Amino acid sequence: MKRNFKAALMVVSLLGLGLGTPLQAATAKKQELQASKKVVAKSATKPTRKMAGKAAPSKAAAAPVKFKGKMVHAAVEKSKKPMRRVSMADIDPGRLALYSASALVIDQNTGQTVLEKQPNAVLPIASISKLMTAMVVLDAKLDLQEVIAISDEDVDGLKGTRSRLPVGTSMTRETAMLLALMSSENRAAHALGRHYPGGLQAFVQAMNRKAQSLGMYNSRFEEPTGLSSNNVSTAHDLARMVTAAARYPEIRSYSTTAEAKVELNGRVHNFGTTNPLVRSDNWEIGISKTGYISEAGRCLVMQARVADKPVVIVLLDSVGKMTRVGDANRIKRWMESAGLTLERRPV
Repeated sequence: MKRNFKAALMVVSLLGLGLGTPLQAATAKKQELQASKKVVAKSATKPTRKMAGKAAPSKAAAAPVKFKGKMVHAAVEKSKKPMRRVSMADIDPGRLALYSASALVIDQNTGQTVLEKQPNAVLPIASISKLMTAMVVLDAKLDLQEVIAISDEDVDGLKGTRSRLPVGTSMTRETAMLLALMSSENRAAHALGRHYPGGLQAFVQAMNRKAQSLGMYNSRFEEPTGLSSNNVSTAHDLARMVTAAARYPEIRSYSTTAEAKVELNGRVHNFGTTNPLVRSDNWEIGISKTGYISEAGRCLVMQARVADKPVVIVLLDSVGKMTRVGDANRIKRWMESAGLTLERRPV
């Protein structure tokens, strides 16, 4: 009996050893795998000798660079993510929330349209007319140092606007042009037209001939100041006029003068620009002219450099005193947005 019991114990122990062996082997294998994972994770977090001092490939590292004998730290970009270039055609100009009824931006390098909003609407242009007035005077090669005088004929009988130039004030033709372009002085502009060879009627005819020669087929001028709502044009036509005006050094200079001291009737008067963007360090403006009558709303035309490109900006019939300036700044920020590529469209 005892012998049989001992035999049974031996069989059970032998079976236990046989069953335990694969279980222990599996447990050991599992522990070995866990240990190997820890080693891999540890090696991934610690830089090797070759990678020591370097950042991950997708990040920029500050690496010491020797420059003119001195050690400086420069950011070294190892790799960049691919950047999607966005066309301006992909961005709805309506998102700019332009408050001008008509707007146009032209790339002067190519003559192509960058942005447009009702560019062919025929609208009153107010004092934007004075750019044409200046071109006609300069085309006639009249003596800019000749003295002209303000008369009763130059007083605004249409809108009753005020002027800082009393009747009888004398000034050179050059000063009159400066005040007309910089401060939008209506009496100065009217006097320029009245002192044209053949008088005011001949001057207006010359304005319309000039417009036709520039391809401004939807434009008409009735007088030199813009006080008449019959002085009309389109954004497309005005872009052509601004481009032409930019070829005259005098117009570029006078229209972008921020302020000037002018001696009139023995007294010095301070005059300033009607375009606050001329005074801004954020703008590089080559040509500038504002305009306003009730029928035209607030208007602004400029030739400027935006996003490293020479452009012509036309804004007509803006609502609110500062809206045209706000629209110009919105256009500028839009053009300067990173990754924008101009969509080429014919004028």
